[in-house]
Amino acid sequence: MNMPADLVCVLACFSAVLGACIGSFLNVCIWRIPRDESVVAPRSHCPACNRLIPWYLNIPVLSWLLLRGRCRWCRQPISARYIGVELLTAALFCIVFLQYAFERPMLGMVPLVDAALIPVYWIFLAALVCGTFVDLDHMILPDSVTIGGMIAGPIFSALVPTMHHGATVWYRGLLGSGIGEMAGFGLLFLVAALGEKVFKKEAMGFGDVKLMGAVGAFLGWQAVLFVLIAGSLAGSVVGVTLILLKKTELQGRIPFGPYLSLGAVIWVFWGQRILDAYIDIFLPVM
Repeated sequence: MNMPADLVCVLACFSAVLGACIGSFLNVCIWRIPRDESVVAPRSHCPACNRLIPWYLNIPVLSWLLLRGRCRWCRQPISARYIGVELLTAALFCIVFLQYAFERPMLGMVPLVDAALIPVYWIFLAALVCGTFVDLDHMILPDSVTIGGMIAGPIFSALVPTMHHGATVWYRGLLGSGIGEMAGFGLLFLVAALGEKVFKKEAMGFGDVKLMGAVGAFLGWQAVLFVLIAGSLAGSVVGVTLILLKKTELQGRIPFGPYLSLGAVIWVFWGQRILDAYIDIFLPVM
């Protein structure tokens, strides 16, 4: 879709600001969900002195910069992760919009053909951000992300069937989501079961299995194998690097969820092009 340049700039800025605001809420979720706390009440407060943060000191990105990463009252440091999550979510939201705004998006990304895909991908990517940082901190993937994704994926697919390649009517979108969910859940469940049998211990958390079910429900069965391979490669590279740097032991546990999420993000932006390139190289038309 071709849009006037000034309108693209305005909407891109809006997407980034919205993403930063959602990122601020994700910071609350990342902190509270593993602790079984409400994400609604009480209002945001300093984790060190528990003083409530007024709205004018809770502006995404800007407040952290103005306060130089410290609480205004107790002066305890506020982790740079807070602004990192906000900036990451802002960037993801903006890029998703730009996929739709241009017929040929930057960096060879797959263009979005349906504006309704924008909020769907925003929700999906926000959930991945939340799950990633919870997994990094606590080695768990919250059910609100995994099971929630397995429930939301089919619903969104029926409402926006273009989520699944070639689907134009609700029941085809729902069917594509169901097949993707079963493929994602079933494939990783099989990998986890075989790994446990071979290594005589839990080789993979069940949260990863549910996460792949959610990925398949949103992105379809074509994405499942790609996400698993991309996530495994990324996890292996990071794991080997940490071992070489003596940051972890050979038998140390490494959360897999962040790497599956990375694979899913790559698929959202470049997946179909990568798949097409693979087919052209290894399965040329005879």
